[in-house]
Amino acid sequence: MMDNTQGLDESPGAAVPVEDLRSITEAFDLGEVVEGPDYLPAGLMNRNWRLESKRGCFALKQVRDTSAGDADRNLAAVSHLASDGVPVCAPVATVSGGFFVDAPGGRYCLTDWVDGHHILGNDLELDGVRRLGGVLGQIHQGLRTAAPKAGFPEAPAQMKATVTDAGKAAAEAERFQEIIARSPVVSAFDRRVSELLDQRLILLDKYASSRPKDEVARGPFGWTHGDFQHLNVLWGDTGEVSGVLDWDRIRVRPFGEEVARSATLLFGTHGGGLDLERVAAFVAGYRTEVEVRGEELADAVERLWWKRMCDYWHLEFHYDRDDHSCDHLFFSASDFLAWWCGHREDVVQAFTAG
Repeated sequence: MMDNTQGLDESPGAAVPVEDLRSITEAFDLGEVVEGPDYLPAGLMNRNWRLESKRGCFALKQVRDTSAGDADRNLAAVSHLASDGVPVCAPVATVSGGFFVDAPGGRYCLTDWVDGHHILGNDLELDGVRRLGGVLGQIHQGLRTAAPKAGFPEAPAQMKATVTDAGKAAAEAERFQEIIARSPVVSAFDRRVSELLDQRLILLDKYASSRPKDEVARGPFGWTHGDFQHLNVLWGDTGEVSGVLDWDRIRVRPFGEEVARSATLLFGTHGGGLDLERVAAFVAGYRTEVEVRGEELADAVERLWWKRMCDYWHLEFHYDRDDHSCDHLFFSASDFLAWWCGHREDVVQAFTAG
C-alpha cells in the first residue's frame, strides 16, 4: 500500500508481536495468516503492515496518540465515506462491531488493501493536481453527512482560529535558545537551530503588524481530514486517486485552512518555495466541489502564514519530548517561511485565482 521511502520509521519493534497478532486475527476473524505481516516503513508517526489471510489482503495499522473512542468514531466515518463512493481505504469491522482491537502491545485497526503508489505533488501533471483538489473537496462534502452518522457532534455555529501574539512567539523562540545555551554539549543541529531562531525573531519583529486582527476565520468550515498530503494519498494505475489514508486527525476546521495547509505540503519546491501554478490548479479542483470565495481563501492563507511564523512544533518534539524523528522538518519549514514572507502577494494570488 505504501511504497515511498520518505520519512522512514526506523524505530525498533517493527515486527508485530506474536501475542498481538493472535489478538488481531481473532478480533477481525481473519483465519489463518498466509503472508506477513510485512512492515511498511513509509510514514513519520505510524506503523503499518501488509498481511494476507484466507479472508483476503489487508493493511494493518498500529493506532497511536488517539483515544479508543476517537479511533472508533474516526473509522466509522471512513466507513460511511467508502459507502458513499469517496476514494478511501474501507476499515474492517471486528467481530464485536467496532473498528479496532486493544492487543497486549498496542491498539490496531485493519483496512482493506488498496493497490496504489504515492506521487509527490510536483510530479503530478496539472490535470492530476486538479483531480486531487477535487478529492479533498469530496472529502469535505462527504464528511458533512458521514460525521453525524458516525456519532460526531454537530459542528459549532462559529469557527474561531487562535492567533498567536508576536511577543508570545518571540518568547518561545528565546526559550529554545536558552535551552541550547544551557546545554553542556552544543551539537551542529543546535547551532543551526539557534541561527534560524535568530532569523525568526527578525521576521516576527518585521511582520508583527501583519498579524491577523481577529480569531474569526472566514468561509465554510466543518469536519476535515487533518493531514491531506502525498504520503496519505494512493494513486492507482488509471491515474485516479485509489485511496486516502490516515484518518487520525479528523477535526472541525475552516475548509480554507485545510486547503491552504495541504497545498503547502503538496507543492513545496526544493528551493524552499511553492509551485504556484500547481497550487492554483489544486484550488481550482477543490472549488469544483466546495463553494468558497476568494476572500475566504485569502484569509485562510494569511492565517496559515502567521501560524507558521509562530510554530515550533518540531523543536517541541526535539527539546521537550526528546523525539528527534522530525528534526529535519524544522530546517525546511524555516526555509519555506522565509520564502513565503517574500512572496505573500504571489501566494495569495495563486490561491484566489479564478
